[in-house]
Amino acid sequence: MKKIWKYCISLCCLATVFAGAGSVSAMADETLVSGQESIKPAPTEFAHIMSCEVIGGNKVVIKGQLEGNFSDPAYYDNYLYLFEMKPYQRDLKGRTDYAAWITKGDELSFQLPLNHGTQDDRLYSSFVVAVYDGSEYTIVSNEAYVTNPESVAKYTDPYKTAQTKKGLLIQTTPAMLSDAFSLGVNHVIVNIPFNHILGSGIDYEYDGKTYHFNKDVLAVYDDTIKRMSEKDMTVTAVILNGWNDSTPQLYYPGVTKQPASVANYYGFHVATEDGYESLRAIAAFLADRYGSKASPYGRVSNWVIGNEINNQLWNYMGPMSLDTYINEYQRAFRVFYTAIRSTSQSSRVFFSTDYNWNHDADGSLKYNAKDLLEAFNNKMIPGGSMDWGLAYHPYSIPLTEPEFWNDRETGLITDDVSSPVVNMLNLNVLTDYLQQAQFRTRSGEVRHVILSEQGFTSTSATRGTAEDLQAAAIAYAYYIADSNPYIDAFIMSRQVDAPTEMAASQAFGLWHCDTSKKNDIVATMQKPSWLVYKNIDNKASTLEITEKYKSLIGISKWSDVVPNFRWKSLEK
Repeated sequence: MKKIWKYCISLCCLATVFAGAGSVSAMADETLVSGQESIKPAPTEFAHIMSCEVIGGNKVVIKGQLEGNFSDPAYYDNYLYLFEMKPYQRDLKGRTDYAAWITKGDELSFQLPLNHGTQDDRLYSSFVVAVYDGSEYTIVSNEAYVTNPESVAKYTDPYKTAQTKKGLLIQTTPAMLSDAFSLGVNHVIVNIPFNHILGSGIDYEYDGKTYHFNKDVLAVYDDTIKRMSEKDMTVTAVILNGWNDSTPQLYYPGVTKQPASVANYYGFHVATEDGYESLRAIAAFLADRYGSKASPYGRVSNWVIGNEINNQLWNYMGPMSLDTYINEYQRAFRVFYTAIRSTSQSSRVFFSTDYNWNHDADGSLKYNAKDLLEAFNNKMIPGGSMDWGLAYHPYSIPLTEPEFWNDRETGLITDDVSSPVVNMLNLNVLTDYLQQAQFRTRSGEVRHVILSEQGFTSTSATRGTAEDLQAAAIAYAYYIADSNPYIDAFIMSRQVDAPTEMAASQAFGLWHCDTSKKNDIVATMQKPSWLVYKNIDNKASTLEITEKYKSLIGISKWSDVVPNFRWKSLEK
């Protein structure tokens, strides 16, 4: 009677089924053939999920195609089951709560309610297809995520496109904000560590839980981002995870506080339910607070998730292979991406690497930027494309000398993809690499790239003061970035020298600082680089202000060393 009942059900049901867990409770009760002694064969079909999208704002539509032959009916039943996976769920052990089912041979298509904004929200979930052998479910598909969270976005403002690529990490004092305005900066960086913004004063309800944020700290961020936004700047927020003893759920399982020589910041993760829920809530809070040009707190247009993630000094999760590391990082990145894009339709989301393209990796705590880039992209494709971007840091090598045009002497700079280091001198290696088909977006566009951190010291480790060389380096580097059509922004790492960095001959600021204030950054006097940077993107004055620095580089024309030099027609 059970087999007859199942046959009738299969004739009556549509290939696409709206169903909750257990809606066909009798379907999966068959056991293995009586007396079967042989080892159960592995499933022989593969359900290739090709799309997972929100349709009509209220349903998730999952489509694909079946590859291979149906599994042996002596071991597996005649149905395919759709399971919803939360980011912290990695297998189907002990689970019976399938969300929907179809009969084998029917079109591989499912529809589920999105339930957006409820505790059953499926926007952050992934989906897999499984077969059943009478005792357990086995996954026979790729894991697919919703690829268009922007379709339900609360804010639909167009992207804040900057007038030029000139950017700066600004000191957030009133005087230095005014200075940034006078410089004509179009891009600004704001670092937002979780350990700074969590606290008390602001209660945020999300998914039935209350999260607490530091009112006083957020007031400073609000004022800064608002003032920048009002000056028509494109704001980039770098999201970091500093250590906080009171929030252990924010750190990868087993990770403990490390000395500063091992970890400055810690990796985001969604490997546990508490970690996922906390991360999602904080991401949603920030995305909503700074997601619109009409926000009273200002607008963030670019979000960078972590810093230089190819080096765990800045994103610590403990020793692990690149494959494991990028799997954990990307799951967390997807949560950020979904929270941000489902709130602000045009916002861009980036991950960050340093310049060690094929260099200084140990495979456990440090990874080649090129390998990480490939691993991230390869891991993403089966799960569904994201419009990720790259925030790259092309410093000179070593950091203690400003003349990056001499960096070939290190033996670490070549003009091909095997180069150990990719910095300003061979930046085209990076942008040429990203033009390959496998790295492009779903629409065929080259990924957005911002140079979110680079600096050139005004104090040489071997020769002392080198302020003119710093100015020359900034001019040369900016011209390279400005003339490369695949670079969206060039953001200098410091407005003002930092005393701790100066001690290591890394005086990256456009201003000198008060060296007596070891724990504070206080500007004292402008450097020659300040005037260069102020005029670098001004057609009327750029070549005039940089003229004297060509001799330091050993050139007669910028167009001789800058590919596709933007101002070539103005050169004499």
